[in-house]
Amino acid sequence: MTHRGIIDLDTLNPEQRTAVRHLEGPALVLAGAGSGKTRVLTTRVAHLILEHGVPASDILAVTFTNKAAGEMRERITGMLGHEPRGMWVGTFHALGARLLRRHAQILGWDNAFTILDAEQSLRQLKRTMEALQIDTKRWNPKAVRAEVSAAKNQLVTPEELAQANEGSFDLFLRQVARVYPAYQQALRSQNALDFDDLLVKPVELFEGHPTVLHQYRNRFSFILVDEYQDTNRAQFRFLELLAGAHRNLMVVGDDDQSIYGWRGADIRNILEFEAAFPGAEVVRLEQNYRSTGVILDAANAVIAQNTQRKGKTLRTDRTGGEQVSRVECFDETDEARWIVDEIESRYNDGPDLHNYRDFAILYRTNAQSRALEDAFRRKGIPYQIVGGVRFYERREIQDVLAYLRLLSNPRDEDAFLRIVNYPRRGVGGTTVDRFMTEVRATGVPLMEGAATATGRAGLPAAGARSLEGFAALIQRFSARAAQVRVGELLEELVEELDLFSKLRDEGPEGEDRVENVKELIAGALDFDAELLAELEPEEVDAFSELDLFLQQVALVADVDRHDPDADTVTLMTLHNAKGLEFPVVFIGGLEDGLFPLGRAYDDPSEMEEERRLFYVGITRAENKLYLTHARQRRRAGDFMYGRLSHFAEAIPDDLVEARQTPVLRASTSSTPHRSREGRDAFQTDGRYVELDEPGFDQDAPRYVKGERVLHATFGSGTVLEISGFGKDTKVTVDFESVGRKRLLIRYANLQKDWEF
Repeated sequence: MTHRGIIDLDTLNPEQRTAVRHLEGPALVLAGAGSGKTRVLTTRVAHLILEHGVPASDILAVTFTNKAAGEMRERITGMLGHEPRGMWVGTFHALGARLLRRHAQILGWDNAFTILDAEQSLRQLKRTMEALQIDTKRWNPKAVRAEVSAAKNQLVTPEELAQANEGSFDLFLRQVARVYPAYQQALRSQNALDFDDLLVKPVELFEGHPTVLHQYRNRFSFILVDEYQDTNRAQFRFLELLAGAHRNLMVVGDDDQSIYGWRGADIRNILEFEAAFPGAEVVRLEQNYRSTGVILDAANAVIAQNTQRKGKTLRTDRTGGEQVSRVECFDETDEARWIVDEIESRYNDGPDLHNYRDFAILYRTNAQSRALEDAFRRKGIPYQIVGGVRFYERREIQDVLAYLRLLSNPRDEDAFLRIVNYPRRGVGGTTVDRFMTEVRATGVPLMEGAATATGRAGLPAAGARSLEGFAALIQRFSARAAQVRVGELLEELVEELDLFSKLRDEGPEGEDRVENVKELIAGALDFDAELLAELEPEEVDAFSELDLFLQQVALVADVDRHDPDADTVTLMTLHNAKGLEFPVVFIGGLEDGLFPLGRAYDDPSEMEEERRLFYVGITRAENKLYLTHARQRRRAGDFMYGRLSHFAEAIPDDLVEARQTPVLRASTSSTPHRSREGRDAFQTDGRYVELDEPGFDQDAPRYVKGERVLHATFGSGTVLEISGFGKDTKVTVDFESVGRKRLLIRYANLQKDWEF
């Protein structure tokens, strides 16, 4: 029986066929934007299985997102006609978690470890700093965490960092050197790992335990890696160890799209691949199947200015196309309104654009979305923000998940502190503080200490009884977790807590929170049983369904939440846009100092990364590209007068259509009219158009429903509602001490409450 009809290599271009047919030895596939790299990867896997008889269980495929992993498995299944059973497909983090579930005990953790997300790890690090009596106002916990993360990504151990910086003249690094070992010890005592540990610990496992390394070297005789340009030192070392014997490593990536240096990615991994893996075959995929010739010519002209690159030029059969529109605006408000008007015009009048999902707006910083959101709300045009407040980060979702985390791992201190008095059960702050001081001092496990709280020194009697009731609840549902599916467990837990009625009591936003919890329950009920079916015999005891569900939740990425089927305009940062494509793309804020960011001027390598980010943005566009820039923009409380980014100036004039907004044209030819509200307005097309709203600042703090905030007078509270625009934006907050208050954001001086 032949499988040539299933894998038709004749549909591939010559370079794609070369990559697919590569069999043994290292290979570097330089895949330009839109060059069909996913097709190459999936076809190569099917080719190995069908044409060379490689068992699916011998193949390891590493992807950039969980979504990409799912799509890869689905495509391979379509080619094979059956599931590639035994094949491991996933992100570095997901694969690291899977390995550690199998072997965590070797490293001092047990298999039911908790994976802390960014917010949870920050809270733990802050608690560690406070325990060390390090002033968290002087030394920013976020900055300390970033330094710890960088050390982990470079495979620098706590001991090595402490030794290197113990007597350093850099006072900040001396604090980091104290925090890192204590933070890591706190994670270990709670049986928890942070995201970086999911990369570091597998390397530690392989380097320290040769028999385990030998087991997986023999198991995975063919390794494929997508988005290789975004790997860091830990990920490189993981692959180097795993492929060290057979060297059958194919990496696919684009050095021109390496945009994550700020979080540890090392472009040298792809630029120096041939030195690290001598004899590697190099294949360049330069045929683009996405964009018009005009868009690709613009992209090629921009990226050619970089020197740290392997070198390639994208080409396409889609010659010509609309010119790139470069639009100068008066300010960020004018920019936002013009973009929204242009989308509305193309949506209503365009010959082939009748879906809002065809449009995307990309920007360098999250703050730029504020003016855009105002403009979309005024017009009533639907939009979605990728990378805003994620579903799993919502307060009510984090509360429910904390219960599941504590059921899975009774040593999870962060989960315990979050829910020990939620919903309120009479465990006050004094009781919690005294209890935590005692269990930390005596080493009594959290839940054991809570179960025997009565009689413990210094604990109020009522609070101690409530602690014991809480411990009994957790113990009862822990036993239940071994008997029922995770969805049923979650339903029973929410009912036991009477959570829906308590959320509804919170006010107008309570019903929204109820719906969010219902969505979480629905997701748990629909939790893919196939994930359990994929488990191998040795993993059945290591994984529980609850562990697997929590792992999936912890590892979901921003881009995984993008809904391509929703008929909404998509707003996102350029970093979140990588891997996506849209018929029409707007890139906003193209002013020097904003894009590229001002700090890039001090570092040539950072400037090159900023230029690669612009290249990524350009190559998201299929048919039409708009570049907008503002003559002035309010940032950090002051007006910044903008100059067109030199990135945009690199695009040849014959590819560009230069335009100005009507408001900008009016502002240069007439005196502004002062409205009764004190706003500047210019007359265009017979009507006055108001410009910047006094007090609007794209960099000012922004708040979202459900998040926790602090007020200097009223204390801690929860945001219930946000209304109004610009200087008139109001926020309704339910404060624990004084109840509900409605405040003007510009005067409220609210702070994020990181204790929740």
